Amino acid sequence: MSVDRFKQFAAYNKWANARLYAAALDLSEQSYRLHIGVFFGGLHGTLNHLLLTDRLWLKRLTGEGDHPNRLDAILYEDRMELARARIAEDERLITVIEKYDEAALRGLHSYKTSTGMPQSQVLGDILMHLFNHQTYYRGQACACLSILTGDEPPSLDLLVFQRGGTAPDLEKLTSR
Repeated sequence: MSVDRFKQFAAYNKWANARLYAAALDLSEQSYRLHIGVFFGGLHGTLNHLLLTDRLWLKRLTGEGDHPNRLDAILYEDRMELARARIAEDERLITVIEKYDEAALRGLHSYKTSTGMPQSQVLGDILMHLFNHQTYYRGQACACLSILTGDEPPSLDLLVFQRGGTAPDLEKLTSR
């Protein structure tokens, strides 16, 4: 996969997260926190997990930032703080991806797993996992929204992004 494709995925990631968070911020506090049986309990746990795993992988890739030790950790209780942290992490991911070239994507990257085991993988494969993981858990978050509202959640289809679908200004939504 090319650097340009990963740049597109990083931009899509930011776009999809903005759409998802806008819907989450629209919920009542009770609905937002309701445990509905998805793997990380509900919407709040799922959104925290998504942020947590981006931080974990960006720490492994850059050596900078946080490396949470538990995949179910709640990094932010306050959803506005969580949304602001999501904005920052999406920008950070875009910046990291922009630094890679085709040779870097084909090279091995060494890191330690959450249990401390040394691991080496092709960087492009790590990035495919990172973006696939985001998509998987955003799907769970959309299921949460559908269950909680009884409505169709915002479309997060890559094609909608590629066709110029708009996303809310998450920074504006979190400044209220």
